[in-house]
Amino acid sequence: MNAPIRRLGLVVAAMFCALLVATTVIQFVQARSLDDRPGNRRTLLASYSKERGSILVGGSAAAVSTKTDDQYKWLRTYPHKSLYADVTGYFSFTYGSTGIERSEGDFLNGSSDKLFYRRLTDIVTGQSAQGASVQLTINAKAQEAARKALGNQKGAVVALDPKTGAILAMVTSPSYDPNKLSSHNLDQVQQSFTQLSKDPDQPLLNRTINGNLYPPGSTFKLVTAAAALESGSYQTGSTLPGPAKLRLPGTDSYLPNDFPGNCGANDKVSLKRALTISCNTAFASLGMKLGQDELRSMATKFGFGKSLSVPMPVTPSVFPNDLNKPQLAQSAIGQYDVRATPLQIAMVSAAIANGGKEMTPYLVQSVRDKNLDVIQSTDAKEFANPISDGTAKDLTNMMESVVSEGTGTNAAIPGIKVAGKTGTAEHGAGRNADVWFTGFAPADNPKVAVAVLVENGGTAGQEASGGLVAAPIAKQVMEAVIGK
Repeated sequence: MNAPIRRLGLVVAAMFCALLVATTVIQFVQARSLDDRPGNRRTLLASYSKERGSILVGGSAAAVSTKTDDQYKWLRTYPHKSLYADVTGYFSFTYGSTGIERSEGDFLNGSSDKLFYRRLTDIVTGQSAQGASVQLTINAKAQEAARKALGNQKGAVVALDPKTGAILAMVTSPSYDPNKLSSHNLDQVQQSFTQLSKDPDQPLLNRTINGNLYPPGSTFKLVTAAAALESGSYQTGSTLPGPAKLRLPGTDSYLPNDFPGNCGANDKVSLKRALTISCNTAFASLGMKLGQDELRSMATKFGFGKSLSVPMPVTPSVFPNDLNKPQLAQSAIGQYDVRATPLQIAMVSAAIANGGKEMTPYLVQSVRDKNLDVIQSTDAKEFANPISDGTAKDLTNMMESVVSEGTGTNAAIPGIKVAGKTGTAEHGAGRNADVWFTGFAPADNPKVAVAVLVENGGTAGQEASGGLVAAPIAKQVMEAVIGK
């Protein structure tokens, strides 16, 4: 064989080898990522060819698939419209999926490896393939109460079972109707999505766990108080400076209280009283005394800066680094660059309610196949243990005082001990304050911990405070859980 033919043979052999390698890589290495590409129409049509599993709240379907006569065969519908949208997300042919629809997609569409043998059984028996159903932890009454109480105000509500971490309510406002994005009329879907995505109020954003984080305001005083009590240098009766305004070190600026005057006689106030009336100057002084390392350490113990999935990913909350004294004073009262999700603030209250043990939040209680056999279930798991039982008891006592005689009286429930903390957070010129309430009930046997955020003062505008606007919302959610 002459040299040119030999070289040509080698080139052809190399091309065949390259083709074989490329085919192998595509079919075995890249197959899953190619299937998961949003624009893969064949994969999308295949996912519509079998019944997608339901998403359940109690005994009711929050998301269910119904048979159709068009090319998609199954239509995803949301019977409660916007009520559970922040939890379920949407399942759209054009725009993919979000929320539980996305995070539990492998179970819902039946492709999970844990369903492999069930798929084989369906093939052998000739039964139609069907995805698994996902049972959520959401308490329907709490969810409805949160949605109704928040109303048209922009904000978020999240409630937890402090003993397990189960998420009992997850609501943001404004929200949206997922049916408009799951429709088989793709032109209407595109029109709806464009309208929603361009809306400056961001109805597609789950404010409880994602998006632009919020300054927590005076709800962060719980973290500062926890750091003080855990240090061993302070008790609930310890005396703190509480003037009407506090000069920030090295500046000509003053940090005032949210109310006229000082926090106590002779500009002195106890730690408990300071939390009860939400004394800014006392907690700013306390933060500077403790130091930024102590505050940051306690914030981190509660979960600030840590990644979390519920199973949707949660944006980590933030306590800033490299603070000077004035910045530290502001950070100690939840201002400056401190930022948090409503879920994180609910977790702080839940940890206090649970004797210092902070449980991992979760939304999925169990996953069942079409025969209702449990494939997977979630067990309560400890996330952190930021404070001692003694500190938790002290903080509970202080928070009860907030509701019984302080800034949070609008969260009081007759015949029930309620622990709480209000917050009013400034976040820029030209805007009203964001207002907060976080707490738990019953304080002596906690069944629910809650965080409420209302943006830009809600309906109260410039007159807004956490006690006026957010506390009544929290009250209704807690009442729904404990059955009052």
